[in-house]
Amino acid sequence: MRIDKFLNAVNLTKRRAVSEDMCKSGVVSINEVVCKPAKELKIGDIITLKFLNGEKKYEVLDFPTTKNTPKSDQTKYVKEV
Repeated sequence: MRIDKFLNAVNLTKRRAVSEDMCKSGVVSINEVVCKPAKELKIGDIITLKFLNGEKKYEVLDFPTTKNTPKSDQTKYVKEV
């Protein structure tokens, strides 16, 4: 699954356009490598999101089968590291 679609599907970003812009500006990295929006994810990858006040790391556990998932189901797909 593409990184921009994944971030939106598991509610780490509000819209796919936001996650796409984050990738293009170098804020998102997979396994410590800055990625483009079309980068394919694998289970076990570590996603790093850099913010002004720090960074958050998430491990990919599974991929959602639907376009959007409830916020309560977020822990099925990502785990904060």
